[in-house]
Amino acid sequence: MSLFYSLGKKLGPKVRKGKWVWQNIAGTQAEAIAAEYDVGKDLAAQALGSVKQVNDDKTTQKLEEIGEKLRKSLRNQERRFSFYLISDPKPNAFALPGGFIFVTDSLVKLCDSDESELAFVMGHEMGHVIKGHSMERLLSHSAIKTISRAAPGGIAAKGWIQQVGVKFLESAYSQDNEHEADQIGAKLILAGKFDRSAPEKLLGRLAKLGKEGNGLSVYFSTHPPARERIAVVKRVISQKK
Repeated sequence: MSLFYSLGKKLGPKVRKGKWVWQNIAGTQAEAIAAEYDVGKDLAAQALGSVKQVNDDKTTQKLEEIGEKLRKSLRNQERRFSFYLISDPKPNAFALPGGFIFVTDSLVKLCDSDESELAFVMGHEMGHVIKGHSMERLLSHSAIKTISRAAPGGIAAKGWIQQVGVKFLESAYSQDNEHEADQIGAKLILAGKFDRSAPEKLLGRLAKLGKEGNGLSVYFSTHPPARERIAVVKRVISQKK
């Protein structure tokens, strides 16, 4: 059973609760961020029950240190971010609302444990959270709308989640969202004093793997073409010289 299917089956009650919190917030930015964090915390707890965390203190500490360096580079210091290293044969990363970011051990290997390349991937996922892409996708999905109208614990809601949970979690963001997240990732690695050449190196490697026909995870296959992403990050980096 896939990670995404396992997590998707358990989304129902958490999303139903989270949507109510989200839509009944008074409206200040701080309150919205706090509500989103509550949603993400519930979902992250479900995710951690569905995945295998990697017992690698050194790599976990590296992710946390990189993440904290990126977070400190943000203008808005109200957001919190948590990073988790999980086991999966596919290079993958995903962000839940509220700043809960999961990185697979195979993605760390793909980056050859390079801090700057990892920083770009992590900054990209942080970008999805900062810009509200993760929360918007959660609330806009047709299955989530169905759940919000269903009675708590209803069979219909459970059935919907079982059928579409994996599709929701693996579905691509829009290209505009992806480019926006790439821009934030590039800006964050510059602000954090990471190697500015890292994004182009990583994206170039991904482009090469794609041409060679190597199977990449849904995470990479659903992103815009590497050449487009390289052009986006190069524009950002060239403006910051």
